Amino acid sequence: QLQLVESGGGSVQPGGSLRLSCTSSGFTLDYYVMGWFRQFSPGKEREGVTCISSSGGSTDYADSVKGRFTISRDNAKNTVYLQMNSLKPEDTGVYYCAASVGVFCGPSNEYIYWGQGTQVTVSS
Repeated sequence: QLQLVESGGGSVQPGGSLRLSCTSSGFTLDYYVMGWFRQFSPGKEREGVTCISSSGGSTDYADSVKGRFTISRDNAKNTVYLQMNSLKPEDTGVYYCAASVGVFCGPSNEYIYWGQGTQVTVSS
């Protein structure tokens, strides 16, 4: 069964940090562009947060998270990470990792594998 599994979500106060992890089952991530998306509420469109090239040499971020979030990958561990610092209440949502066979940081419809999501809640 080919799937992605996220972990590391939880509740944190504003200004706090969380690190999300994403691992794969049934396939390796080496050749995929990986991205993190978030959904603020059910029924709303998922927003692209960040992405990383297959080698890890290139990254891109949404303006809303630049300077606060960092994406990285360890292909030897088949894992992609999202380090989130200086969290704000508006970062609250369900975070998904996804794997793409398309061009670097392409549209969401190029991502063919998706995780089930992990909840991040930022609240005082």
